[in-house]
Amino acid sequence: MPHLVFMSLLVHQCTPQLVQKRSNQMQKSKTNFPDLSALIPVMPEPGKRSRALYTAIRRLIETGQLPAGAKLPTTRDLARRLGLSRGAAVDAYEVLIAEGFAEARVGAGTFVAAEVPQLKADVPEIVDDGADYSGPPHPCTLGIAIADERTRRVFRQLLHRRLERPQPNFYSYGDPRGEHELRQAIADYARVARGVRCHPGQVVVTSGIRHGLDLVMRAALHPGDAVWVEDPCYLSAQATITGVGLRTVPVPVDREGIDVAAGEVIGGKAKAVYCTPSHQFPLGVTLTMRRRLALIDWAKRNDAWIFEDDYDSEFRFSGPPLASIQGMDDAGRVIYLGSFSKVLFPGLRIGYAILPEPLVEPVLAQRQQMDRQPPSLPQGAIADLLNEGHFAAHLRRVRKRAEACRDALVDGLGAGGNSFSVAAPEQGLHLIVSLADEFDDEKLVTAAAEAGIGALPLSTHYLAAPIRKGLVLGYSGFEPEDLRRAGKKLAGIVHDLSPATADGP
Repeated sequence: MPHLVFMSLLVHQCTPQLVQKRSNQMQKSKTNFPDLSALIPVMPEPGKRSRALYTAIRRLIETGQLPAGAKLPTTRDLARRLGLSRGAAVDAYEVLIAEGFAEARVGAGTFVAAEVPQLKADVPEIVDDGADYSGPPHPCTLGIAIADERTRRVFRQLLHRRLERPQPNFYSYGDPRGEHELRQAIADYARVARGVRCHPGQVVVTSGIRHGLDLVMRAALHPGDAVWVEDPCYLSAQATITGVGLRTVPVPVDREGIDVAAGEVIGGKAKAVYCTPSHQFPLGVTLTMRRRLALIDWAKRNDAWIFEDDYDSEFRFSGPPLASIQGMDDAGRVIYLGSFSKVLFPGLRIGYAILPEPLVEPVLAQRQQMDRQPPSLPQGAIADLLNEGHFAAHLRRVRKRAEACRDALVDGLGAGGNSFSVAAPEQGLHLIVSLADEFDDEKLVTAAAEAGIGALPLSTHYLAAPIRKGLVLGYSGFEPEDLRRAGKKLAGIVHDLSPATADGP
């Protein structure tokens, strides 16, 4: 059967050699229209075979499960698949064609007719949530990675190299922990950069922080167990914790981070704590050494687990970074969670969990019941990125750009006067605009969105502690001048919606 191919190629101001080169490239990448006809689930009911087959295919057409122009299976394929005589299949198709449900194309096959009556399909309607994920994000939106052309080019080359010379395990199911070379590279990186004490056997490659949190909590805890969470908190993590069937206990955060003493009063019998010690989300404070030691002591005394989300640890702009809690723990109570989403790009969906020895086997058993293993192709390329020095170079470049973006946003926001205050954080990819209690920060976020600025209200991140009003702004992934303009525009919006301005003189 001849194949239909795309043959059009637009060529503008090209030399003959370039035209020939592009023509050769197109010749190599000719693409057939998708022919999935052999997979169509035709299930005729009992009765005369030709009539039952006709009825089954007509039902698929009328309900829209076979759309106009879709190719139908060949009569030979249907006869073999359903155990029919080919004559019965031919008879069914002739009736479909005669009644206008199908049409035969010489040399191509049989297709659903262009216009057929449609009945309501007996399938649930898929409702679109209306969110548009295709357009560019507004300046100050959180969670946007810094695009680095050099890293993108290197990563493309590494992926190509892996495809050109695939390892044997590329064509089979692998280790549920992830590829050994990536786990070794992660262990080496975590030891040097964050003081983590581990070996590759403790590393489990995940699709991100939330996946690792879900996976390990299912293996380490029981439904109904209490888990401390910072207040205010990272709401996505809180949703993951409650989704596993655990009970969250909000523990207040102050200038030193999570208040361990307050936690013991509020919920001392908790079985675990989830925290972001390097750069607390959303307040941005760093957990002090005194509090880190207190948290480790609490976990030892209560036989509890510490889930350390080392959020934004790579982006420290001044001062020495504090060592990870995991590296200070001599009792094996810390699960260290990391991700490449912010530092490379979220589309990778590659993160990792570094586990205490006793949790390795329970987590792997849980992994086998879920997604079995992480994808092989990106793992190899990321291992090369780490081992060949590209990742370290990438970090130096994007850290410098993130600092410039932070400074531009702070400069655009200005002093704020009596309306708000803002300070340049020493670490991380977001900052807080602190507002007076009289402000409605949710209303401000709505007004900012209408003006093309992304922001989150600080107040909605609180679970129980006295609520502070403010705006959470991201500065990663945007041009400095765009952030400076957004900051100036946002400062004007805050001033216009200030309770003092509304009250007038």
